[in-house]
Amino acid sequence: MDVENQRMQKPRKGRRSGAPEGRSVQPGRPAARGRCGGLAGRPSVPPPGPLQRALLPATREASFPGCSGEHHGSRRGGAGPAGVEQSLRDSMAHLDSEVKEECLREDLKFYFMNPCEKFRARQQIPWKLCLQILKIVMVTTQLVRFGLSNQLVVAFKEENAAAFKHLFLKGYSGTDEDDYSCSVYTQEDAYESIFFAINQYHRLRNISLGTLGYGESEGNRIGLKVCKQHYKKGTMFPSNETLNIDSDIKIDCIHLDLQALSQSSQDWKNSSFFSLEFYRLLQVEISFQLKGIDLQTIHSRELPDCYVFQNTITFDNNAHSGKIKIYFDSDANIEECKDLTISGSIQKNTQYVLVFDAFVIVICLASLILCTRSIVLALRLRKRFLNFFLEKYKRQVCDADQWEFVNGWYVLVITSDLMTVIGSVLKMEIKAKNLTNYNLCSILLGTSTLFVWVGVIRYLGYFQAYNVLILTMQASLPKVLRFCACAGMIYLGYTFCGWIVLGPYHNKFQNLNTVAECLFSLVNGDDMYATFAHIQQKSLLVWLFSRLYLYSFISLFIYMILSLFIALITDSYDTIKKYQQNGFPVTDLQEFLKESSSKEKCQKESSAFLSRVCCLRRSRSDDHLILVN
Repeated sequence: MDVENQRMQKPRKGRRSGAPEGRSVQPGRPAARGRCGGLAGRPSVPPPGPLQRALLPATREASFPGCSGEHHGSRRGGAGPAGVEQSLRDSMAHLDSEVKEECLREDLKFYFMNPCEKFRARQQIPWKLCLQILKIVMVTTQLVRFGLSNQLVVAFKEENAAAFKHLFLKGYSGTDEDDYSCSVYTQEDAYESIFFAINQYHRLRNISLGTLGYGESEGNRIGLKVCKQHYKKGTMFPSNETLNIDSDIKIDCIHLDLQALSQSSQDWKNSSFFSLEFYRLLQVEISFQLKGIDLQTIHSRELPDCYVFQNTITFDNNAHSGKIKIYFDSDANIEECKDLTISGSIQKNTQYVLVFDAFVIVICLASLILCTRSIVLALRLRKRFLNFFLEKYKRQVCDADQWEFVNGWYVLVITSDLMTVIGSVLKMEIKAKNLTNYNLCSILLGTSTLFVWVGVIRYLGYFQAYNVLILTMQASLPKVLRFCACAGMIYLGYTFCGWIVLGPYHNKFQNLNTVAECLFSLVNGDDMYATFAHIQQKSLLVWLFSRLYLYSFISLFIYMILSLFIALITDSYDTIKKYQQNGFPVTDLQEFLKESSSKEKCQKESSAFLSRVCCLRRSRSDDHLILVN
């Protein structure tokens, strides 16, 4: 009996003290799989339950090999060593599954945290947030400096174009009559206008106030080129209603250089080229090239630009209505100055600006790399979640949950960074006078700055009061797009109808572009009376139709379509407010994340064995976790 009592006391002692030893018998297998990978913090430990109760007997038996098989068999209903080993495998497999699930859940929770929560959870510095704040300051400063420089360029071009019109157009009043600059109504005025432009070109150096000089035209010749277009031949007798004309167009040109213009003006004025038959004449075109230097950039400590102005004066007689319209077109191109010597501190200031632009490029590249890395890790996390969901629940995750892993803000930031980098490189080349494409550079920098400031809404969305705007836009966007597609069909119908019927009688309906702009302004309540009043009452039928057309359009779009448009957004806003009060619809992803919170509520103490398997539990609760995407 004493021997038997000793043998019976050993298992009891093992059951009391063998548990801690049993947890450390097989540390290799759980520890190898227990470390949280990916984005996870330190996951919470599951509470003691059936898993531990199933594991502890197996670990006790593995810890005391001296226990006989007969004894275990008597306690386990005849199971031998093979049964014990199978039970241990099942327990460890179940443990691995639980560990993987907890690690995945913690990874998901950590991914959907905002930067402040991530910092509290893992003391991880929000580098992307810091970079975005720094990038906003740097990109905005860069855009302001470039905008001021671009304004000087545009102002120089416009002021020179206005000066050219006063120099070369006879009788120019300072204001264009319509899309053309001025017009003439007699043959004498037409001849005088043509000869006036040629004489002013010859006297340019003596009369111009700007830094202008003659440029080389076609064939590297300095001078101007005069071309006329007319029908080949024909006769016309309006009194007899007789017309005989060849519709083929013939183009004749003459080149007048400075040497020819220096001679007596009567020599070239009396040439047969300037003997015009106005009933056959279609147009006369005078083209010449001028060069200039913009010196106002020196005041802003920048290198000056050299310009080439390609000017064209067109006398349009295509209508043969007794009115010749005169068009002046000036195309300014910036070229690199060949020999530029300026003393002072301008060169040093240019180097500072280039260093600043290079720093902006470095910041944007760092932001681009971090956001791209986040997207890649998010896609990997989504793949893990999809595989786990398919393996455990035997079904696919809904599309809405899958799109939660695609952060649209990161895509916006990456697009902004790419545009900023390209625009900054162009700006550096423009600053070094290697490129002159101001327009493309301004579009890239302007659009990138727009995206950067729009991205600030993402961080405001972490607060519930500001998040209403984002959620309302997200919820109403599909309905608004479908509504706009239907309303757009009606809008296009009114656009084509107004262009065909009212185009000849109203200057706002002369082409499709102006018609669309006019109707859009009417929808917003702008310029209504002027649109009604400017309809020419030359045709009673057209005048009546214009009233019916305008009244029906305004009533339909302002009182019905626009009201429905606002109602769609209001309905989405009310829905979001109700969801915030009563709770949003729970998806599979949110339900999966809630399971962790429910476990943390009932958990009182952590298991030492599972703490080694995974990580230390965070004390902070995530009961109010919100998907920020």
